[in-house]
Amino acid sequence: MTESEQPAAPTASNVRLRLFVLDDHALFREGLVRLLESMPAFIVCGQTGTVREALEQIPRSRPDIILLDVDLGSERGLEIFPSLRSRGYNGKVLVVTGGVTDREAVQLVQAGASGILHKHKAPQELCEAIRQVANGEVYLDQHYLKPLFNSIESTEGYVRRALSEREVRIVRLIFQGMANKEIADHLTLTESTVKAALRVLFDKLGVRTRSQLVKVAMEQYRDQL
Repeated sequence: MTESEQPAAPTASNVRLRLFVLDDHALFREGLVRLLESMPAFIVCGQTGTVREALEQIPRSRPDIILLDVDLGSERGLEIFPSLRSRGYNGKVLVVTGGVTDREAVQLVQAGASGILHKHKAPQELCEAIRQVANGEVYLDQHYLKPLFNSIESTEGYVRRALSEREVRIVRLIFQGMANKEIADHLTLTESTVKAALRVLFDKLGVRTRSQLVKVAMEQYRDQL
């Protein structure tokens, strides 16, 4: 990849994102690490192929985002989420996978994954997914949206509040992986208007992040979406 082909930096700031790669396929992992290290916006602070080694390294390497494969040989990437929480990890997890089942996609979102990206995607799309996740947004490969809607169970006891037509449209665009500016352009609104609408949505749905918003929307509002 030449300098002119490098994807744009994932955030507006000059802060380099610290990334940790957990993938048991050494050739893919090392190639991914080389790609990420070639981008000035990223620092690869650690890499491994096992959950055990990842849990040993992550507290020391302090990544902002973990790039997680699901199929880790005898282990499943899903197993790491409870251990990350118990160790106080408050960063993001972006699943980079060759494919997961519909059920596993739901479990990953429920466990706290901020995104699911297929391995065959281009470097530019990987960079965009990292950027969105770093900004507190959700990135879901389009392949997994319909199964997530169809297979997720409703949350018992949730008091559903009505969404306006514009709020429904905004949620739909979030599910398409759009960032705030893209939503604003699509709806012919200002970015500040979109941010204000999202604050109202967060309050209305009782959530604090886009990941939580996606989860509640999938569980409670899929008939509107």
